[in-house]
Amino acid sequence: MNGRFVRLGETGRGKVRVTIDGVQVEALEGDTLLTAMLCSVRHARQSEFGAEKRAGFCLMGACQDCWVWTADGERLRACTTVAQAGMSIVTQQPEAQWANLAL
Repeated sequence: MNGRFVRLGETGRGKVRVTIDGVQVEALEGDTLLTAMLCSVRHARQSEFGAEKRAGFCLMGACQDCWVWTADGERLRACTTVAQAGMSIVTQQPEAQWANLAL
């Protein structure tokens, strides 16, 4: 995958694996989910108001632009949640996935 971010420093930290939309990616210990995501993929989620992709805006928990969901449906703010080994994240709102099936 081609990420939006390129890691230039702090490459010596331990690695953890996180699953994003069914694809395993590597993160480094201490990375936020947003850092892990944007080092691996080009966006954090799809807008709930249209087809636009969202990549986070403020990177510090103020703008509400980086909401993602666990595989169990729990909503997380990717910029303030530390990536942990074994996490499974989806980037589309679970209700929106069900709505797409009805079409």
